[in-house]
Amino acid sequence: MNGNCLCGAVEFEVDVSQVNLYQCHCKLCRKQSGSCSNAATIVPAKSFKWVQGESSITHWQKESGFRSDFCKVCGSPVPNPLRDTGYVWVPAGLLENEQDLKVVSHIYTASKATWDQPNPDAATHEDFPDGGLEGHIQSLKR
Repeated sequence: MNGNCLCGAVEFEVDVSQVNLYQCHCKLCRKQSGSCSNAATIVPAKSFKWVQGESSITHWQKESGFRSDFCKVCGSPVPNPLRDTGYVWVPAGLLENEQDLKVVSHIYTASKATWDQPNPDAATHEDFPDGGLEGHIQSLKR
């Protein structure tokens, strides 16, 4: 599956058989996305490849470790490594083949915006799902 930023300067490929999405409703993700949530997926780093535009990426990081990578040309959020976990966070809005994508989980719904109404057909978690990052990644494979 291919993806790119708004201006096309940054392009990447994700080589996985199925991509399931989650939406994070925490305050950081709402601010980073400018919306009610941040729709994304997490893929193994070995399944992710930059096609072009790595030099067009810059990032900002909070002391807590929260990191936001974005295209310095158009400002689109772009994939970034999840610290030293061996996984890459990929924003859903950059992915092509939208018909193949499905939200299967909502996280941090306890801190969602009052006007936000998550999809009732997806799993919901008031904070991070049980099992930490690995548990969350496994829930995306279902």
